[in-house]
Order: sequence, then C-alpha cells, then structure tokens
Amino acid sequence: MENNRRKFLKNMGMGAVVASGIPAMAYCTDSKRTDNQHELCVSDAQSTLIVPKANGLPVTGTFLDEISHDIPHQNWGEKEWEQDFCYMKAMGIDTVILIRSGYRKFITYDSPYLLKKGCYKPSVDLLDMFLRLADKYGMKFYFGLYDSGHYWDTGDMSYEIEDNRFVIDEVWEKYGQHHKSFQGWYLSGEISRATKGAINAFRAMGQQCKDVSGGLPTFISPWIDGKKAVMAASGVLSKAESVSVQEHEREWGEIFDGIRGAVDACAFQDGHIDYDELDAFFEVNKKLADKYGLQCWTNAESFDRDMPIKFFPIKFDKLRLKLEAAKRAGYDKAITFEFSHFMSPQSAYRQAEHLYERYREYFDIKY
Repeated sequence: MENNRRKFLKNMGMGAVVASGIPAMAYCTDSKRTDNQHELCVSDAQSTLIVPKANGLPVTGTFLDEISHDIPHQNWGEKEWEQDFCYMKAMGIDTVILIRSGYRKFITYDSPYLLKKGCYKPSVDLLDMFLRLADKYGMKFYFGLYDSGHYWDTGDMSYEIEDNRFVIDEVWEKYGQHHKSFQGWYLSGEISRATKGAINAFRAMGQQCKDVSGGLPTFISPWIDGKKAVMAASGVLSKAESVSVQEHEREWGEIFDGIRGAVDACAFQDGHIDYDELDAFFEVNKKLADKYGLQCWTNAESFDRDMPIKFFPIKFDKLRLKLEAAKRAGYDKAITFEFSHFMSPQSAYRQAEHLYERYREYFDIKY
C-alpha cells in the first residue's frame, strides 16, 4: 500500500515534496526547475502585473539571523542552510550579513573570550559554516559584532566597546584571514536617534575593524523613529509621537559627522515609517550620506509591521513600494531583514515562498 502511495505521489509530481518537506522547487546546486514541478494544476502561470516591472531597487543582500530574540529559530542544519544560499543566489543576492555573532549568552562560534565570560558553547560553528557557504557561492560576507545586551538594559552603547575589542581581534585571526568571502563588518548596535555613547562606540569599533582587516568596509543599520517604532513585545502597532523629517536630518547629521571615516555605509531600516513618508525620509537619508561620504543603503524589511501578530512575511506590494522609493532616492544598495524567515521557499512561514515568487515575477527572474 505504501509503495503504491509513493508511486502515485511521484507520478503526480509531489515525490520531492513528500521526501524533503520543502516546497516543489529546485533542490540545491543550480536552482533550476526540474521537469515535474508544479504539474498538479498549471505549470508556468504568472500574475498579470498592472505596474511596471523591475521599477524598484533589487535586493542584493540579506542578514543571517541565527541569533535572534523576537523571531523563531528554524533549527536548520548545513543542508538546509546550503539550500537557502542556493535560493539567495538565484534571486540575485551577493552579500550576506551575520546580524550578530552573539546576543547575551548565546553565540555563533567557539569564542574563547566569550566562553570565559559565561556564554554558552554552540553545538556547531555557525560562523565557519556561513563563511564556507559564502566562499562556495561567491558571496561577500559581513561579520556582525557581539551584542552583550547591556545597551538594551541601560541605553548606553559604550558597554559594547570592551567585549568587541576582543571579539574583533579573535574573529579576524581565526576566520577573516582564511576566507575570501570575509569582506566587511557590521556594527550591530541598533539606534534610532542621538543615543548615549553611540557616536564613540561606532567610531571606536568601526575603526578597530578597519585597522585589523586592512580597511575592509563597515556599516550600520539604524531605525527611523517613526510612528511604527514600537517595541516588538508591545501590543500596539503605532505611537502618537514620532520624529519629524527635520529632526531626523539634524540628529543624523550630527551622528554621521561623528562617525565618518570609521563607518562606510548606513542602511536605515525602512519599516518604522508609513509608506507615504518614504520619499521624504529617503531623500534626506541620501542627502546626508552624500554629504558625509557614506554609501546609502536601505534595509528593506521583508516582514510586516502592520499586523497584530509579529512577525509574518510582508505583503508584496508593501515591499515593492519601499524598493521603488529607494530607487527614486538613488540609494546604492538594498539589503533585507531577512531572507531566510520571510522570503525563502523553505521558510517555516508558508507565505515566504509566495513572496519569493512575487518578487521573481516583478523583477523577471527566471530559474
């Protein structure tokens, strides 16, 4: 009976799905469709778009969020992670960013310094795995610094300097010099406005990263203090008070002035402001970046901040509006938080595969 069932499913084009638990799509290496995919009903149906195709800035980078505190782990091993790198590559992603190498006591690699500080030993070396996969698939890898959690407890970023003095040195010695994909650093502290210790911390950590690695680039990804800038654990979706465009320009002008030379790019998170505010804030961001010699990236969030359940993959049109605004503003690059949960065909969220497909249709990406 079981053999007959398997034969039936195979003939129906569903054998790979049953065997792997992954949606009917190419499984690894070349990311091309096989002959029997999507044959249950229609084979090559696509949405009929009534907006111009590819009118936004394409997403070419993603964070890798393996150390998280507000989205669930998917508990992937190397097979699943390699499959995800295949999907990323097929979509045009050329840059992956470890969002943080550790958060409080959970860490991604076997750090002698952090283990002595009381952190938990990870079961596998995720940093080594990500670097090997980035090497294999020809991607740039940015290393995200350690987040002790002290900043979130105290509001003072100065605490992050000391631990990262050791983390930066040991990571460069153990990994950075041995992987061609190691191409930059992410200063993982997230701020929205003038924050105690932020300028000194970004400048100190960014300069050390550049000094130890021969000048590899650094970047930050702050958030705009807009009306949707509420705590993830909060039950509300918006707040009454939010930063004006003028306040944002003044405060970030001061911050950029204080960190230039130590930070090479800024990727503002785009999900905390409303869609009709995008152009005004993006124009200011680009003007400030140009003035202070930074590249202007966008962190195009691929999760939805407009829903009471946090967090699900974003509605495609919302992502499209943000990418189109980034292109109008002349941004240099679009990255996302983050592909594996919110855009990957093998995500735990079923909606993520559909977002991937809608993105491919819009940018006319073929397998």
